[in-house]
Amino acid sequence: MQKIDRQVAFTGTKDVAEPLRFDPARLEGYLAREVKGFAGPLTVSQFKGGQSNPTYRLDTPGRQYVLRRKPPGKLLPSAHAVDREFRIITALAGQGFPVAEPVIYCADESVTGTAFYVMGFVPGRVFWNPEMPGSHPKERAAVYAAMNGAMARLHSFDPAAIGLGDFGRGENYVARQVERWSKQYRSSETQKIDEMERLIAWLPSHIPPACPPRLVHGDYRLDNMILDAHEPKVLAVLDWELSTIGDPLADFTYHLMQWHMPQEDTGAGTGSLVGHDLAALGIPSMAEYVEMYRKHTGLDPRPYLAAYLAYNFFRIAAILQGIAGRVRDGTATNEHAAAKGQMVRPLAETAWRFAREAGAK
Repeated sequence: MQKIDRQVAFTGTKDVAEPLRFDPARLEGYLAREVKGFAGPLTVSQFKGGQSNPTYRLDTPGRQYVLRRKPPGKLLPSAHAVDREFRIITALAGQGFPVAEPVIYCADESVTGTAFYVMGFVPGRVFWNPEMPGSHPKERAAVYAAMNGAMARLHSFDPAAIGLGDFGRGENYVARQVERWSKQYRSSETQKIDEMERLIAWLPSHIPPACPPRLVHGDYRLDNMILDAHEPKVLAVLDWELSTIGDPLADFTYHLMQWHMPQEDTGAGTGSLVGHDLAALGIPSMAEYVEMYRKHTGLDPRPYLAAYLAYNFFRIAAILQGIAGRVRDGTATNEHAAAKGQMVRPLAETAWRFAREAGAK
């Protein structure tokens, strides 16, 4: 399989894929009735980068919007919760946290075929590679500092104080995530992977001690945010599908995976800093980045870092197995989904390596 350029492959829009089409006229009529200031005609295209929830650009003469909807077809339990995405960005927008402007949520499946929400379009830059090709050391350092600071701010919110006290159970977050993703993995399983079997058996009895529950993003990384076009400033954090109340250190250590992400041949994976000269690039080492977060929050993942990384690499392996399952079922939303499915085994192997560091036999 030919290696892709992630920046080219995932930037911009394309014609809407046939399985993900809906009637633009029906959507235009709905938005004209329900959204103040909306006026057609409406043009719909599909963002190239969406993986789980199909994401569309909506262009009108006066304004651009973004629509995210549940994919059609049979879905895994509790997945693709666009209502939860809309709820958390609404709450965070009220706190001045960098998210896209929430516009409207629609549960009426007759409009586009599935539930959806609309948010404002945020112009800016998305770096699809964590090494930020085409940038320079000073900018990279500033972007990583801004990314760290935004995550620390997210983890500083008291969920109840911003109207999200019932957004998740909070307690036993990692244990429940292990149980959830073990089940999701089984639901999407396409091959037997020994390391996943070992992890499913080992992880439940090796959960790190819980931190005070906070809002967690669930998929926090550089390519899930929009940066200002001219300065290293986070304008909007995207893709809140996996957000809930949970363990902030589990969320932060998921973010740390890019320092250990297995390299893969297609370029369709989540991006990796492995093999790069970070000092020359201006990107902090993982140890420096952890210390930056500790100074912001007072939280320190280092005593249980290997166990957290084992859990997180297991979790992303299970998430990508879900994409492989959608390829099998014909409901995948991205043309590179099959290549992502090929990452499950190396991710599981990396997870088991960290489990062994944490004492697994």
